[in-house]
Order: sequence, then structure tokens, then C-alpha cells
Amino acid sequence: MELELEGQELDVGDFRADILCLNTEDNSRVLIENQLERTDHNHLGQNLTYAAGLDIHTVIWIAQEFREEHRAALDRLNEITNENFRYFGIEIKVWKIEDSASALQFEIVSSPNDWSRTISRDTQQAASRDLSETQLQLKRFWTAMRDYMAQKDSPLKFPKPSPWRYLIFSIGRAGFNINPVVATRDKSISISLYLSDKDSTAHFHLLKEQQVEIETELEDSLEWAELPERKSSRISLRKTNTDPGDETDWPNQHEWFASKLELFDKVFRPRIKALNADDWEPPEDEDDK
Repeated sequence: MELELEGQELDVGDFRADILCLNTEDNSRVLIENQLERTDHNHLGQNLTYAAGLDIHTVIWIAQEFREEHRAALDRLNEITNENFRYFGIEIKVWKIEDSASALQFEIVSSPNDWSRTISRDTQQAASRDLSETQLQLKRFWTAMRDYMAQKDSPLKFPKPSPWRYLIFSIGRAGFNINPVVATRDKSISISLYLSDKDSTAHFHLLKEQQVEIETELEDSLEWAELPERKSSRISLRKTNTDPGDETDWPNQHEWFASKLELFDKVFRPRIKALNADDWEPPEDEDDK
């Protein structure tokens, strides 16, 4: 998960949550609770209280040692909740060899069983409806692309392949994501940076001020589209005369996607992290002059 710090020592009733983060991949909240001793019932109850009071989807409970009953409790929570909720139990250890610096080791003792959840979800979907041939082909396309990027040891975290025309890649900040998109009808593929946070207009114009530098680093011209009716903006790179329905051409398309996605991430990630909406001054309205 790519996490963005929201706050520390937050009040929830009579308790205080240690660390609250935002998972920038899906804008869900993550709680990190530290207990540098053996787990106890009080902290288990507090974690559940925080999860309810702060609308938490992921709980990461770190302790020196997990009692078996608390590990079993997290396992059970992962079994009975759906895939939107996750509970992790992590033991922290410190290693030192002679005069070396101390080194931390985090050992996961409880975590969601994503495989069984995926099987359960896919079974439910199959029972409710069948995917169309187009959707099945799209899922094969993204699955093959994931395998290609894994083989080339891409640094990007690949999302779960889906039967849709696009995927969502995180870029390390809430309200921003990179979407690879296929358009069979238009015979094109594209990559778009979407800005959808409350300051998307300001952020879009701040990035556009750097258009020359950005396009020089990407070695491509981009499409800059402010979408006020959607309260969002989009910056895109498109490859035309490319048919995603032609499976014999998929290796070429996957190579293009992989190289451009990595370049998008490299060029935009530091700029997005540095954006401050207060740095943008909207142009004066002619009627106000």
C-alpha cells in the first residue's frame, strides 16, 4: 500500500489512535497501532473502536509479541469480513550482530487470505452473471500485461486485472491516479493522469505551467484537458492505429504501456508530491475589472 499520513494521536472517545493514514490506491483509511509489549485485550478492543469511529478499512496492529488468542481474533475478522476490510498482526523484532547498528524486522503473524477472498468473490460473480466475450478478452489483456511487467521486474505495483477498459495505478497521493486505457472501437491505447481531488483545477494549472519540461522529459506531446463539468482534469498520452482486439499485437502494446507507465510515474510523481494549491493564482475575471 502507498500511504499518506493523515494524523497522529487522534482522539476517538476516551482513546487516542496512534497513526492514521490514507491508502492512495483507493482512498480508504489505514490505522497503524503500536504496542511495544505483548498484546492485550485492551488494545484489541481499542483497535475495533478506532475502526468504527474513524471509518477504518485496514488495521495494522504492531506489537512485541502476539498472544495466540489475539492472533486468532484477527484471523477470524479476516474470515468474516469482505475484501474491503483487512486486519494485520505484526510482531517487531530488533537484531544486532556484535557492534553493528540495530536492525528492525517486521514479521507478519496474521493477514487477510486474499486468495480465498478472490475465489469467493469470483464464484459469486459467476453465479450472478457471465462476463461477455469482450470482458473476458480485456481481462486476458490486463493479465498478460501484468505478467509481462512482472517478468521485466517493473517497479510499479500492478493492480488486479479487471474485465474493464482501464486500470487504476496509484501515484502516491490521494486524488491522483494513472490509468492505462484501451479503446478497441477507436483502435487506440492511451495513458492518462487523472486529477480528481478538491483542488484539481489548481493542481492542473500548476502542472500545465511545467508543460514544456514535462513533455521534454516524456519525449512526447500530451493532451491537456480541464474537465470542469466533471470537477476533474486529465493529462493524456495516446497511441493511435493500435488495435487492442488484435491479440497478436499484444506484446507490442504491453511493451508500450510498460515503458510509458514507468516514465509517467517517474516524471509526475515528484511533481505531484510537491503540488500546493495555494501556489496557483486564478486569472482575474474580465467582468471584475
